[in-house]
Amino acid sequence: MIIAVAGLAGSGKNTFGKVMAEKLGYHVVCPTFKDLAKKEGVPLMEFQKKARENHNIDKKFDEMLKHEASKGECVVTTWLGPWMVDADLRIWIDAPEEVRVKRLAKRDGISIEDAEKHVKERDADNRERYMKIYNIDILNHEKFDLKLSSAENTPEELVDIAIRALKEKGLLGEIYGSN
Repeated sequence: MIIAVAGLAGSGKNTFGKVMAEKLGYHVVCPTFKDLAKKEGVPLMEFQKKARENHNIDKKFDEMLKHEASKGECVVTTWLGPWMVDADLRIWIDAPEEVRVKRLAKRDGISIEDAEKHVKERDADNRERYMKIYNIDILNHEKFDLKLSSAENTPEELVDIAIRALKEKGLLGEIYGSN
């Protein structure tokens, strides 16, 4: 089974994915542009600028994602995962911008102002790039099975909701308790 999770910067998609994978005994597929930028020794937004100019960066990244997810029993936590992989359950993790900004500032040890600038730039850049490359609007969630708010629930509570959804779809047996 493949569960694909997406959300904007600072939404909590990776935290949710880790908790979900742990609960199911699955592995997490979470390649990030942050990791690639670090590997190349460049700031994230500079790497994203390269990707705007060279669409092969995204295409190679997404092919790697598809390959890793095809191994199954995983939780994919990337911006485009729900559109790129054949997932059994697609989940959108949402949080208001001000919540995401505070999370990012705390996580990355930066000012609120810098976090706000980063969130706005990254969200806009990714949305524009994915429309250009794949004609995917990351703000259109029609194909998602669940839309969950990480501002109102803990990751554990969100996982419980997702587990119930998997059971309702007949994808999990009673081994996972009565939630």
